Parts: sequence; C-alpha cells; structure tokens
Amino acid sequence: MNKTIQLQDLGNKDYKETWEYQEELFKGIVDLKIRNRREELTLETPNYLLFVEHPHVYTLGKSGDLSNLLLSEKQLEDKGATFYKINRGGDITYHGPGQIVGYPIIDLDNFFTDIHKYLRFLEEAIILTLQEYGVECGRSEGETGVWLGVGTPFARKICALGVRASRWVTMHGFALNVNADLGYFDNIIPCGIRGKAVTSLNVELGVEKVNEEEVKEKILKHLIELFGCEFQYIAP
Repeated sequence: MNKTIQLQDLGNKDYKETWEYQEELFKGIVDLKIRNRREELTLETPNYLLFVEHPHVYTLGKSGDLSNLLLSEKQLEDKGATFYKINRGGDITYHGPGQIVGYPIIDLDNFFTDIHKYLRFLEEAIILTLQEYGVECGRSEGETGVWLGVGTPFARKICALGVRASRWVTMHGFALNVNADLGYFDNIIPCGIRGKAVTSLNVELGVEKVNEEEVKEKILKHLIELFGCEFQYIAP
C-alpha cells in the first residue's frame, strides 16, 4: 500500500481550474484501479494533497439548497465573487483569500476503507492544529467541520468539510479560516445552518494576521500522525 502523498501548493488559483485539476487527478487514480481489477494487476495508486487559496467563490454541494445563497447574479458580480454547483457532499460554503483549502485526492485502499473515519481524521488534524494556538475547539454533533463554543449561544464554525468518494478515492476536502474576510459569509446561510456564526483564527487570537505557512506545516504534521503517511513535495 502506497502511503506517500504528493503535496502541491497551488498558491492563489481559480476555483474552476482547481476543480478541473482535481477531477483529472481523481480520474487517473480511479482509472488505474479499474485497470488493476480488469487486468489482475497490482500497480501502485498515487495519493495527492493540494493546498490552495481561491479568489472569492461560493460553492453548493449536490444536496444543497440554492436558497442558502443570498445574492443575485448581479450582486455576486459586484462583490467580485463567482458561484459553482459541485459534486461534493454538504450545502453551501465560501472560499476566499485568507483561507487554507486542502484537497486530499487519495486512495483510501492505501490507508483504510472507512469514509466516516476519514472525515473524523481530517477534523482531528484541524482540531490539533488549532489547539497548538491555544484555541479550544471540537465537533458539533450531526454537523461536519470544526467548531468553537459548541453547546453555547456563541457556537461558531472555523473549518468546513465536504468530500466526494468513489471506489474509495476521495476529492474535495477542508477549508480553514485563518485570515478570512468574514463579511463574505454574510451572503450565505453557511452549510445551510441558520443561527450559527463563522469565525477565523486571526479573530480568535485577536491579531491582524496569522502566518498561513506555519498553519499548513502544523496541519501536515498532524496528518502524518493520523494517517501514518509521508509527504513528498512536488512543484505545481
């Protein structure tokens, strides 16, 4: 089983371009698995993790409700934002500058075949990372992602998760607000959940800006611990 994950940091990249790139990597793994089965081969399947920061964009999962987007097409244009309906789970979310987005495109046959465990491990990597900054956080029952103030009137989400999997190959992933402009979340009902606020790491720490590269390194460290993997950096 291949436990090496090829890591690419795409920098600031258009959502649609990144989505198409994800689909390309995803299809390559799935096609190889089909070939292995059909031809009785044992060719090793690759794994990838993409780090990226998107220009302002709203995305709606396949089971999402379009009414959770509170902007017209003209208002989207005025805010310099785009909108896409996509093939991950979950409802509506926002991506933009100051947010670390991670897209693991991995063959879970190389690790474990359990989507629930996979989601919990992604959440745990973020929880452990935030705890290194002294931020108390955790899970909210029945809701994916990472939350602060669970069980209080001040519950707020700091990291959203939404994935797709086929033949145990994953795509899409997590979005952690580090230095995000939270005003953009006012234009949606985040994840379709009313009455829950959204926050960002810099807000919780009371600082103007958090070092995003440092946050990425901490996330990688915890992914290595949880998945028993190693990362190999490759140029985008």
